[in-house]
Amino acid sequence: MPTPKALSTTCTDRTASGPTPRRILIIRPTALGDVARTVPVLATLRQTYPNAHIDWLVAKVFADAVRHHPMLDGVIEFDRKQLARFGLSLSATKAGLRFAKLLREKKYDAVYDLQGLFRSGLFTRLTRAPRRIGFANAREAGWLGYNTRHRIDANLHTVDRMLGLLAADGLEPVQDMRLFLANEDAAWLETFKRDHGIGEAGYACIAPTARWGCKCWPIERYGQVARRMLEQGLAGDKLVLIASPNERDQVMPIFETLVGNGAAGGDLRDRVVFPATSVGQMMALLSKTRVLICNDSAPLHIAVGFDRPAVALFGPTDPATVGPYRKEKSVLRPPEAEQVKSNYRKHLDDPTLISKITVDEVWEKLTDQIKSV
Repeated sequence: MPTPKALSTTCTDRTASGPTPRRILIIRPTALGDVARTVPVLATLRQTYPNAHIDWLVAKVFADAVRHHPMLDGVIEFDRKQLARFGLSLSATKAGLRFAKLLREKKYDAVYDLQGLFRSGLFTRLTRAPRRIGFANAREAGWLGYNTRHRIDANLHTVDRMLGLLAADGLEPVQDMRLFLANEDAAWLETFKRDHGIGEAGYACIAPTARWGCKCWPIERYGQVARRMLEQGLAGDKLVLIASPNERDQVMPIFETLVGNGAAGGDLRDRVVFPATSVGQMMALLSKTRVLICNDSAPLHIAVGFDRPAVALFGPTDPATVGPYRKEKSVLRPPEAEQVKSNYRKHLDDPTLISKITVDEVWEKLTDQIKSV
């Protein structure tokens, strides 16, 4: 980790010195992968302020990603869809006002905004905390919500940038990425394994989807890798596909690739499982997988939180800033993509770059990752 001096330029004379905060709020509402890789902020705050009450403001749908972390005291959930209708419907407006009142009544002493957007900056401001800390170079004028601002290099890895904010505020960064499961999700995994005949050989996971098409390696190639994994024993007893229910049609071609007998005989379809899961159940699956193969998406960062081997396929998104933290050897990215300097959103649903990764390259990386365990 670079030194705090290398990380930032402080844009205020205020520091973390002064009264020790008794109540602290972390603001990192979305997205799931970003929430998962923000846990080092929690670890840093807990090490610095062991007796403080620490809450996390997070979107309701992602709350289970951090709810059961032993260093966290509570979560403040917000309903993103409902609050998006603030001013457009009476019920949503009343809910928004209740939410603002809740933030104010919590009486936080310090609030750290790790998202750095207009909405998160607004949430920060609504707390009325004496110290509201955020990025001086936050996008969408999010910095207007802070009274303590630190300019942190936007080219740093996302995790290092967040820790850099805390370092600039006088805290010693803790690079602890660990995630934790609810007891019921851990129990669900044991039932899942028993119901699907998964024994000591375990299972492997493939997460072949992502929000943007430019992040998606061709689905038929995932199918080819899946078939080889099943035929050569690298998947263990089962191969588990991970995707949301509305992505089922996108993932189904993998099943079609596996139709028929494998090289050793027998229908491979009965060794593939595509469960419908909650966030907590998906985390449970990733916590014990032999290996994960995926695009630049949330399952990758969750796998990092459980220290599981992975093969991470990248196109125009830059793993130096958004890749698996301190797991650079798990990344595959074509040289052509490394030469692209433009924002990945300019590519949107164009998979040209990531499609340059071959099945053989993925297979070689896969075997290397499994051997490294």
